Amino acid sequence: MREEILTELCRKLHLGMSFAEKALNIPEKTNLEFLSELLTLEIEDRDRKRRNAYIIGAKFDIIKTFENYDFNDIKFPENLSVNEVLNAEFVSRKENLILYGNVGAGKTHMAIATGISACDKGFKTRFYRTATLVNSLTEAKRNGEFSKFMKQIEKCDLLICDEWGYVPIDKEGTKLLFEVIAQCYERKALIITTNLEFTHWNDIFADAKITAALLDRIIHHSHLLDFTKRPSRRLSDALQGKSKATG
Repeated sequence: MREEILTELCRKLHLGMSFAEKALNIPEKTNLEFLSELLTLEIEDRDRKRRNAYIIGAKFDIIKTFENYDFNDIKFPENLSVNEVLNAEFVSRKENLILYGNVGAGKTHMAIATGISACDKGFKTRFYRTATLVNSLTEAKRNGEFSKFMKQIEKCDLLICDEWGYVPIDKEGTKLLFEVIAQCYERKALIITTNLEFTHWNDIFADAKITAALLDRIIHHSHLLDFTKRPSRRLSDALQGKSKATG
């Protein structure tokens, strides 16, 4: 009878059956202790579900965390600490991270791990390969759904553009990408991974004036993390595997 009453009350309050299960599994305590533990369990459960929903919504290519991540040979600017990246503190300040350096040096790993941390902290995050983002923008524009697509970007607290500058982008794509960056400017945080020096961005983007405007908005409020002293981890792992196979 007690269980049936509790279940019905939870249903009326839209608390879900898990709330009733938590209540029934808490040992006998004072009313205040019981209520405190029950509400704590419910908050932890909701935080876990929110975190999972944010991670799924971010659409990461693969899940990466900072566990065992090697920060050696990454040059951080003086005004940004490792802990601020680990805890995604820059997101609330609407600042940008530019991860620049060699292919395979761990830039994408750091970007995704930071994105996971941001989700943990309650920040809505979206991950894109830059070429995929431009293709999606172009398709949305062609289908009359550009405003709808931009509203999805607007909901983000952190936008991650991976492999920035790896693929040439035509004039229309450059304009559309600029609209995204302009919308994010001083409203959201960005993470960009690139192996392209700023002076060579005109080689990738078709419109020089828009490229300059892109660069201006991205660099302002940004932190540059330099990976150029790090060798390619993938190449190193491949060579080590080959050495072991032939050794």
